[in-house]
Parts: sequence; C-alpha cells; structure tokens
Amino acid sequence: MSYIFISAAHKSSGKTTLSIGLTAAYLAQGRSVQTFKKGPDYIDALWLSAASGRSCRNLDFFTMHQQEILDSFTTHMQGADLGIIEGNKGLYDGLDLEGSNSNAALASLLHAPVILVIDARGMTRGIAPLILGYQAFDTDICIAGVVLNKVGGSRHEEKLRRVIEHYTDISVVGALHYDASLIIDERHLGLMPSNETEQASEKIFAVGEVVARQVDLHRILEIAETDSEPLPERRVTVARRKERKILRIGYPRDRAFGFYYPGDLENLAAFGAELVPFDTLSDAHLPVVDGLFIGGGFPESCMLQLESNKSMRNDIRHFIENGGPVYAECGGLMYLARSLTWQNKTCEMVGVIPADAVMHARPQGRGYVRLRERADSPWPSLPGQDPVISAHEFHYSALEGLPEDTRFAYDVLRGTGVDGKNDGIVYKNLLASYTHLRDVGGNQWTKRFLNYVVRVREGVK
Repeated sequence: MSYIFISAAHKSSGKTTLSIGLTAAYLAQGRSVQTFKKGPDYIDALWLSAASGRSCRNLDFFTMHQQEILDSFTTHMQGADLGIIEGNKGLYDGLDLEGSNSNAALASLLHAPVILVIDARGMTRGIAPLILGYQAFDTDICIAGVVLNKVGGSRHEEKLRRVIEHYTDISVVGALHYDASLIIDERHLGLMPSNETEQASEKIFAVGEVVARQVDLHRILEIAETDSEPLPERRVTVARRKERKILRIGYPRDRAFGFYYPGDLENLAAFGAELVPFDTLSDAHLPVVDGLFIGGGFPESCMLQLESNKSMRNDIRHFIENGGPVYAECGGLMYLARSLTWQNKTCEMVGVIPADAVMHARPQGRGYVRLRERADSPWPSLPGQDPVISAHEFHYSALEGLPEDTRFAYDVLRGTGVDGKNDGIVYKNLLASYTHLRDVGGNQWTKRFLNYVVRVREGVK
C-alpha cells in the first residue's frame, strides 16, 4: 500500500479537481483507490467517494485523537492499492501559531509525501520563491512534486517548468491547462454535491481523462510507492451489540439531505440499527421506523418540492408529536422549522420547531464548535463521557421567532449554534442542532441515540 497527500499553497487552488481526477485515472488503470479528506467536509468527500467507489474518510485533528487518525487511516487503507489524501486550505494553514492541526501536521503524522498544487495564473519567475519558501518553512515535510493548475497554455507551461527546474530541486509532475469543463459548479457551501448532479459520473470521467493526459501518473505512483511508509496490517472494528433487538432508524438520503459521515452510519448499524433510507422529495409516506436521523444538506435548493410533499411532512410531524425519537442536524433542523425562506421565497416546512429558518447572504455559523451538555440533553450518558463535545457547523440560515422558553441541550463554548449561546433544540423526543456531530474522539453519539430510542420504545425515562 502506498499513498500521497494532495495539498496547495492556498485554498481554491484545484486540490479537489486533481484528487478526483487522479482517483478516476488510477481506477481506470484497474487500481483500487481509497480517498481521505482532511477536516470536516461532506461535499468533497461525496465527490471522492463517487470517483473511487469506496467511502471517503475524514481525518480531523479537532474531533479525533492522533492515534484515532492513524487507526482510521490504517484500517481503511486495507485492500487499497493507493491512498489519496486531499487536504483543506493551504499546506501550512491551521488554527494555531504552531500549525498543530495543519495539513503539514497531518502529512507528518502519516509520513505522507506531498504533491503541492499551485494555481499558476499570472505567474512565471515568481513561482520559484513560492516553492522554495514552502520547502524551507518546514524541512520535515516531504514536498515530492508540484502540479501546476490553470496554466495559460503551452508557452506558459514551458516557462514555468524552466523556472522551477532552474531554481528548485522539485519536479513538476503535472500541468493542468485552464479548462472550463474541469470546473465543478459551486454554491454557497462549496462545490455542488455529487448526489445532486445527474452528470456526476460523466464529470468524474471527463476530469479523469484530462488528468491522465496532463499529469504524470507513473511518476506520482513512484512517489507514493517510494516516499510513503509501509502501513501495519491492522484493522479496527466496532463490536456489534448482539444483545439488542434491531432498531429501524430512518434517514432521508436524497437531493435535499445527503450529509452523513460513513463512519456514523456504520456505527449505527454496528450498535443495532437497521438503516432505512427514504426520499423526502418523492416518497409519499414515512417508512415504519423506531427513530429518525435527519442529516444536513441543501433543503433550500429543494424547498418547493419539500413543501409539495405534504404527506411526508405530515408523517414526520405526527411521528415527532407522538413522541418518536428524532435527531436532526442543520439542514434537518431547517426542514423541521415552520418555514424556510430563500431568495425572497418562503415555503412551508414540517412545523414542529416553532421558528422560521431564513437564509442569509453570509455564513451565520462556520467552522469548529465546542458544546457543553446541559441537564436538558435528552440522551443517556455513557460511562466516562466528557460533557464537552468537539464538532463543526456551516450554515447560512438562522432561526427567527424562536420562543424564549425553548429548551436547549447545549451551551455553545465555541461557534454559533442557534444564537451564539445555545444549540440543540429539545422538543418532546426531538434533538435538533445546527452543529454536526461525528462519532469519533470519544463522542459516541450513535450509541447514545440508539440507547435513547430503546428507552422511548420501552417507555423508560
């Protein structure tokens, strides 16, 4: 097994395009590729999963312990010929002065060689001090090659190659010429999710073909094979709770709701859940379930269809009003509100949260979150559980008209949540948050939620 780390000088340099293209190109060669994404990210991970045919895994210092990152990486590399890790932001960007959670820190932890993507628009000789500076800043990081992106043509490429060859000892392993067909449409949270794009497979194939022509696949594979360290034969598994009767947990998986971490769904199944997907846009009725997990997504882009599917909204409202246990995150919270307003249009939603979700032009909450649980948190605690939870949020909407006597599960220590101080609306057996939880770092929310579903089903409080 071998692997590479795709990073860049700054965000929006083309890391995702290159990572998708490399994954598709190597897959076309018959290689098995496992992808990883640094940090909390659903959309890039959806594209990488679609490109590889294997679930992309997130590696994140804020929510995971270092050993957990290593265990996850080693576990999911099993059976893969090549690992491709896509960074976030720039190689040395991070939360603190020391860069302890930067891309460079992750590359160092994994002993991964770095392919540096550089947006070369408008650059010639100035690219040399940029590369030299990135090399000198941390000599422990192995920057093994450079891919030039958005190159202006063959003459521009030739000038850049000559400069880099003359002033540095780094090889250019690819030069992607500017091509509008390579661009994946964006919206306010980033790239258009692959689960919303009917032409996703065609786009992935096209990007893979371009990357195969303009990037030295053989050289990158050599770098991965020679500069990455051998991984131990280790697989971490989650023990199934065989004593528990199977619980049917419904979750919407459609164009409106698609933000689910694969590990969270796997842990729900491992702890006794039968996962029951349904479509909030086209299914007339809610399936028979013991509980609901409504993840994030883009309900605003589908709000007319969500409003039109009145029978589904009624079923979900009745399920909650009748005491059905539900966990909803971000887009799920918006769907459960009275209404959703976006681009001067307002649509009726489920209506169990007595507030209106309103989209804004700028993010209302963005980045990492720390929550402290309150006594009103409905889920039963686990032995040794830390009351402080590390998680993340990214939402352009805010709630308006929420009653002052609303019960909340969390104090917000870092981040925004519902109002900058509170998150986790509690109503009957519903917990709805702007925060996205992830079942890592000791935050075993999946087990706690299923324990709660059992209590509700058995009438235990």
